[in-house]
Amino acid sequence: MTTYLGLNEINGSLVVLEDVDSPSYDEIVEITTPTGETRTGRVIQILEERVIVLVFEGTGSFSLSNTCARFTGRPMELPLSEEILGRVFDGMGRPIDGLGPVYGTAWPIGGEAINPVLRTYPQNYIQTGISAIDGLATLIRGQKLPIFSGDGLPHDLLAAQIARQASLRAGASYQDCTDGCASQQCHVSNCENFAVVFAAMGVKHDVADFFRRSFEESGTSGRTVMFLNLADDPAAARIITPRIALTAAEYLAFEKEMHVLVILTDMTAYAEALREITSARGEIPSRKGYPGYLYSDLASIYERAGIIKGNKGSLTQIPILTMPSDDITHPVPDLTGYITEGQIVLDRGLHQRGIYPPINVLPSLSRLMKDGIGKGRTREDHAELANRLFAAYAQVGDARALASVIGAEELSPEDKRLMDLGRRFEGEFVGQGMYEIRGLDETLDKGIAMLSIIK
Repeated sequence: MTTYLGLNEINGSLVVLEDVDSPSYDEIVEITTPTGETRTGRVIQILEERVIVLVFEGTGSFSLSNTCARFTGRPMELPLSEEILGRVFDGMGRPIDGLGPVYGTAWPIGGEAINPVLRTYPQNYIQTGISAIDGLATLIRGQKLPIFSGDGLPHDLLAAQIARQASLRAGASYQDCTDGCASQQCHVSNCENFAVVFAAMGVKHDVADFFRRSFEESGTSGRTVMFLNLADDPAAARIITPRIALTAAEYLAFEKEMHVLVILTDMTAYAEALREITSARGEIPSRKGYPGYLYSDLASIYERAGIIKGNKGSLTQIPILTMPSDDITHPVPDLTGYITEGQIVLDRGLHQRGIYPPINVLPSLSRLMKDGIGKGRTREDHAELANRLFAAYAQVGDARALASVIGAEELSPEDKRLMDLGRRFEGEFVGQGMYEIRGLDETLDKGIAMLSIIK
């Protein structure tokens, strides 16, 4: 390890050094300020004799002449063991729960996408206890299914609810659950084979406190690993948080053969931090100022989900994105949609009418749903029922458009029944309590009741 005194340039979270002996990409650099404080950086670019280092904790109190940089010769690593379950870390993977450090094997955080040849096609579902998801956009184990939201919509509440309620269904598809699971389903709180990794990026302090209290009060904190990057943390730390969380998830999934659900909120905050850093580097911007490689950068995160042949574990992702101005064509949701297998879309109109969760089922879909439901997996009538509910609710929009022109009183009896279906479907099927867990049979029976309105 070589130590260098002095920096050649400081630009935001970036520092530049020259004449560095044999630097490596992604190499960790320990930087000591004139006040004696040590901060961590990573080599992100090597240009002949110039090395650009991204400092995660910011460059405040740095000086060009009296700052020391020590190149460690190794990539960023995260110590991992099963002790991480029930723990809370900051966005850099450092414990913030007062329980001391984690002692275990050091894992590099870079990670790699799973080799397509070694992937197993996802076919078993994860139950969230939320009717609009379980019934119409079923989450499949090993899938990546994003939630598209907007500013002010309750995606934080929905993320916490999914993390609390997520469960594996016991039965023919889940013999790999432990013997101590309940007879009907395997919940986070009582199954040693299921865990949630929850990573929050750029969240306010009150939102972070809500997440922690939510898991503690529900009794699911023991099966949850939390990584919290706060809004006042440097942007440079934000871009490392999802990779640290996924490294922990990969350890649990593929080393300990657990079924891991990863929730990443908010990937738009991650992309904005990436845009800020690339702008400081002087890179040529693409759409809306984001780097031209945003697609491949997002793919390097999303493609870490999946199931590996010969391994009993699985890694499922639910990334959450806030769409600026509710624009689904914004680069972040647009590119995410090309990489992931469907989406769940939150609707501002439903939210304004007091419906929670405000999931708009028509643009929402799970592309892997068809292979994970039906006889032997969920219920034999699941696929047909979902198709009929989609078709009926689509007709509700036509009836509402007609009513806005001629008035609801002039509608035909059939259109009036469709209007009634729309109100009850949104209020009784989509809408449910924030702490209400609906079993799959209850969800499907509610769907049958909805269809009986228009018979």
